[in-house]
Amino acid sequence: MKKTDQALVSYLTRDELQALLDAPDASTVSGIRDRAMLHLAFAAGMRVSELVSLRLDQIDRQTMSSVHIMGKGRRERVLPLWKQTAAAVKAWLKVRPVSGAPELFFNARAQAMTRSGFEYILTKHVATAARKAPSIAGKGVSPHVLRHSCAMHTLQATRDVRKVSLWLGHASLQSTEVYLRADPTEKLEALAAMTPPMLTPGRFQAPDKLLAIYLQDFEPRSQVLTAPVVGVEEFGRPRSPSRWSLPRGNLPPHRPAAPDNAGSSCDRHPSAGESRAGWCCDQVM
Repeated sequence: MKKTDQALVSYLTRDELQALLDAPDASTVSGIRDRAMLHLAFAAGMRVSELVSLRLDQIDRQTMSSVHIMGKGRRERVLPLWKQTAAAVKAWLKVRPVSGAPELFFNARAQAMTRSGFEYILTKHVATAARKAPSIAGKGVSPHVLRHSCAMHTLQATRDVRKVSLWLGHASLQSTEVYLRADPTEKLEALAAMTPPMLTPGRFQAPDKLLAIYLQDFEPRSQVLTAPVVGVEEFGRPRSPSRWSLPRGNLPPHRPAAPDNAGSSCDRHPSAGESRAGWCCDQVM
């Protein structure tokens, strides 16, 4: 499966949203319509296709308390309307021209609103809102950014990604997890819940019991040097290799190599009366 980059979603802050919702001119028919469309697009988290295809019979015109949305994949959902949203839709219904079109919103030619038509309206009002909230100009606001804004504000208000998924009409929570990565509040709460390890710098100090174990290895002991003895003829028979030992400190003195014309392996022979014990060159090859 090919891997693609997953960028964080872009959404509007409360001040940017309020500036955008206040941008349409409420003294004109088109301004009242645009205000109702912006309120529904944000409050219900509607896709642009859901918004432009919304019909009159999908609005509870008696109480103006809910909207019935037909979502992608024929998934239906019913959402309550906020008071501000209900007031904006009610104001549009009062001035909506009589038309045989079943759609709730239509253009100046009394035809159903199109995707490109709503995108044009949104771009126009974003430019107006930038005068009050300059930061909105650099966010590239599109109809789907309003849906993202609804999801992010709902997540921050409820702290429940399942409610966000139900509100947006997602088929699974996997589609909603993108908003968890974009919300810094969730990370801050996780960071506050963790207790950092309170470690203080110091040096290791071995206990007395451990020091006593190590000091035992350095106590003086009677060490014995052992070395193998190669086969030497003794009484006409070769001696089997054996081991001889001498206490440390009583090793025979080192003798330099004998000259080539010497008959013995030592540079000198013991004098008369001198013991041969301590001379190794006659026994060790």
